[in-house]
Amino acid sequence: MELKDMRRLSDTELADELKNAKEELFNLRFQLATRQLKNYRGLPATRKRIARVLTVMDERKTEAANG
Repeated sequence: MELKDMRRLSDTELADELKNAKEELFNLRFQLATRQLKNYRGLPATRKRIARVLTVMDERKTEAANG
């Protein structure tokens, strides 16, 4: 999901997206540790997805604080 699409989501949807991304990252790390992971590209992509969600959440928090 792109950043512009994430900006359209509600706060609840963003929280759900963050939760899902963190769960996915946990599962990918577990697969990596047990040598079951076939596609290593999922790790950085998931970390970037988490960063995007956190960026949008921080932008909203800053906007709310500034008025």
